[in-house]
Amino acid sequence: MELKQIQNLIKFVAKSGASEVKLEMEDFKITIKTGSDGEKTTLVQQVPAEAMAQMPMPAMPQPQVSQPQGAVGNQAPQEQAAPEEDKYVTVKSPIIGTFYRKPSPDKPVFCEVGDIIKEGDVLCVIEAMKLFNEIESEVSGKIVKVLVDDSSPVEFDQPLFLVDPA
Repeated sequence: MELKQIQNLIKFVAKSGASEVKLEMEDFKITIKTGSDGEKTTLVQQVPAEAMAQMPMPAMPQPQVSQPQGAVGNQAPQEQAAPEEDKYVTVKSPIIGTFYRKPSPDKPVFCEVGDIIKEGDVLCVIEAMKLFNEIESEVSGKIVKVLVDDSSPVEFDQPLFLVDPA
């Protein structure tokens, strides 16, 4: 099952109001549980040992996708350590995928720290399911900090850039 199919399944379960759905196929099992208030969705994927031995890397991102609370928890110390960052606008990832600062390996980065950007400027691309999605700025200002390393996996709503709108 591909990531896009899993995402669509999660959305469908959340909208349906079901509290738990289990899907078992030949090579994996997926259990989707929603909280009683419908706000929290959890994805648990169990993969047989032989599949884990063959593909250890794809099995790792799945728990990260299903637990954005961990990603938010990792960002909290940075936010607490720098209260002056409150005046900055945070550009967040609208999708799950792989973050790239360049349009291709032989091209320059879209933006650097200190660059002045305007609304609609492309800041990065995020690859999801072999599609490269350009992420455009929704604010004008100056890039203060790049919060994600190039070629890193990113989650939905994960902070990518800090922009000083002044």
